Amino acid sequence: MDSAVDVVVVGAGIAGLVTARELTRVGHDVVVLEARDRVGGRLLGATLAGGQSIEVGGQWVGPTQHHVLALIRELGLQTFPTHVEGRNIAELGGTRAEYTGRIPRFDPVTLADIAQTQWRLDRMAARIPLAEPWSAPGAERLDSQTFDTWLRRAARTPRARGFYRLLTEAVFSTGPEDLSALWAAFYIGSAGGFDAMIDTAGGAQQDRVVGGAQTIAIEMARRLGDRVVLDSPVTAVEWDAGSVRVRTGHHTVSARHVVIAVPPPLASRIRYSPGLPGDRDQLVQRLPMGRVIKVNVAYSEPFWRADGWSGQANSDTRALGTVFDNTPHSSEGGGPGVLVGFLEGRHADRCSRMMPADRRTQVLEDLAGYFGPRARDPVDYIERDWAEEEYSRGCYGAFAAPGTLTRFGPHLRRAVGPIHWAGTETATRWAGYMDGAVESGRRVAGEIGVPG
Repeated sequence: MDSAVDVVVVGAGIAGLVTARELTRVGHDVVVLEARDRVGGRLLGATLAGGQSIEVGGQWVGPTQHHVLALIRELGLQTFPTHVEGRNIAELGGTRAEYTGRIPRFDPVTLADIAQTQWRLDRMAARIPLAEPWSAPGAERLDSQTFDTWLRRAARTPRARGFYRLLTEAVFSTGPEDLSALWAAFYIGSAGGFDAMIDTAGGAQQDRVVGGAQTIAIEMARRLGDRVVLDSPVTAVEWDAGSVRVRTGHHTVSARHVVIAVPPPLASRIRYSPGLPGDRDQLVQRLPMGRVIKVNVAYSEPFWRADGWSGQANSDTRALGTVFDNTPHSSEGGGPGVLVGFLEGRHADRCSRMMPADRRTQVLEDLAGYFGPRARDPVDYIERDWAEEEYSRGCYGAFAAPGTLTRFGPHLRRAVGPIHWAGTETATRWAGYMDGAVESGRRVAGEIGVPG
């Protein structure tokens, strides 16, 4: 079956749907081709045994993420705060700290080292031009080293290094030895600083979407109607200076523009004819996805709250290195409690090779280590290994290996003839987050402009 439109959008995640939404507003005839049988990309909801919705993909929004918050309001959706009341848990270098507020009670030397390292990080990030990080002063020096190399020079104590390894895994879903120090600086700068990225209250984990974050994509797709075509993985893009033909297994769409709004590794698996410029291809070869297994563990009630815990816990030694209270909004007046934990980077590598029952045991033992023996007796357990997702191949986002940005960075957003690039990795603010995905969709819509 053949058809013709003005613009084809590949991918029905937030970036692709925002692109289509903006283009239809100015009069373009648009079709969105989505490989999966659903919309949302790396946003995905699931249902607990009791019928409550829960997020198994991306879920949080923060107060400085203005693009996605405006979109949520436009769609008539609501947010609610992440539960933060009670004591947090932090395990670092063999020491357990229980604390309220932002700062764990570690020894003064460790705290001072963490603070001076963060000061250096924020100062470095503030100097990065977010639209062109490869043009920053000292960009080649930063890009030629891993973030681990930078941290080993900046942090003077083993505990501070352990702290930043933990946070690197929590933010990037990979170890600091895997990513460029320049990419890390850009990423922190795009969030407005380290605190904005890692904090709950006042930071990127402050709020959740009622009904789950996938409802953002579902509501956009509902309004776009039959412009969104599911079960249509794009296999090939044939293009010349002024037109494209986009092929799926059973459909060919002709258009004046195509927007590729899928993760970089997936964009590289589409066959382009003629082939893309070498620099663009080299770029996406150096943008692998992070690796994470997200686990929601439900209990008959949020027992940790009665015990005075917030549900937030971190450890530099446990496989389940980051945990939050993920109790559904519908349970606030009574109902199941949920803890969400993340197996990230090297921990996801190891745990993905376990039998499911052994992985479940590992998760429950880590939760019991944090919150006590009642954590071993859940009423429901839902996990999602995003590296196994055919049309994601990892989460939370892609990251740049050393040498990538200074050699090939200008091709991150640069159109190739009628081919345009969207996705959160191409954003200049809140790259890697939902907010960055919205920004990227609006940017590409602006590139294409009004019909003419």
